[in-house]
Amino acid sequence: MNILQWIRSILFSVQATIAMPIIGLAFAPWALFSKRGAYTACRTYAAYTMWSARWMIGLRCEVRGTPPDGAVLVAAKHQSFLDILMIYNALPLPKFIYKKQLRWAPVIGQYLLKMQMIAVDRGKRGKAISKMLDDVQSGELEPGQLVIYPQGTRVKPGHKADYKAGTGVLYEQLGQPCIPVATNAGVFWPRRGLYRRPGLAVVSFLDPVAPGKPRKVFMAELENKIEAGSEALLIESGYGEKYAAD
Repeated sequence: MNILQWIRSILFSVQATIAMPIIGLAFAPWALFSKRGAYTACRTYAAYTMWSARWMIGLRCEVRGTPPDGAVLVAAKHQSFLDILMIYNALPLPKFIYKKQLRWAPVIGQYLLKMQMIAVDRGKRGKAISKMLDDVQSGELEPGQLVIYPQGTRVKPGHKADYKAGTGVLYEQLGQPCIPVATNAGVFWPRRGLYRRPGLAVVSFLDPVAPGKPRKVFMAELENKIEAGSEALLIESGYGEKYAAD
C-alpha cells in the first residue's frame, strides 16, 4: 500500500470537491444570464480538476482522435467521473444525457438546465428519449454533440454490461453519425473510493459509424468498437492483468 499516494488522493478529492461550488458560485452571475457563461464555468472546473490531478496525484489526461464539432451522437464508455470531465472539455458544444435527479442538485442543477442538458427518468427512458427528439426537431435545443452512455452507468474496467436500446433509437431517429469513445479512466479514478492511481488516463474518439445502418448492425458495431478500444487502453495502462483477475 502506498501511504503517500493515499494522502495525495484524499487531499486531491477534498480540494476538487470544494472547488466545484466555489467555481459554480463565482461564475453564477454570468451563467444565470448566459449559456456561454455556464459552459465556461464548467470548462473551468474540468480544466482545473485535470490540472490539479497532474501535480497532486501524478495523473495525466490525454484526448486521442478527433473530437467532433458538428451535430453528432457521441456514444461513450463510462467508467469514472473523470471521463465525463475529459469528454466535456474536448467537445465544443456537449449535451449530456443525465439522470433527472441531478436537476435538483444545488448549483449543478441550474447549470444543467441553462446548458440544455437532457434529463432522463431511468424508469421511463423511452418517454424521455421521445421528448428529447421532439425538442431537437422543434428547434428548442441548439445543435451540438449529444453524449450518451450506451451502458447507462459506470462500468468497471475489464467488466461487461449490456448496451441499452436507447442509443440505437437515437441513432435511427436523429440520422446523424455516431462517434464511439473508448477510455481507461476508471483504472486511475475508480467509480468508488478515494484512491487515485498515477498514470495516463485516455479518452479516445474512434472512427465514426455512418448514419443509416440497421439498428442491430449499428449496436453490434458500436459495442465492438468501444469494447475493443477500451480493452486496448486497459492493456496499455499496464493494469490489464489486474482487472482480468477481478
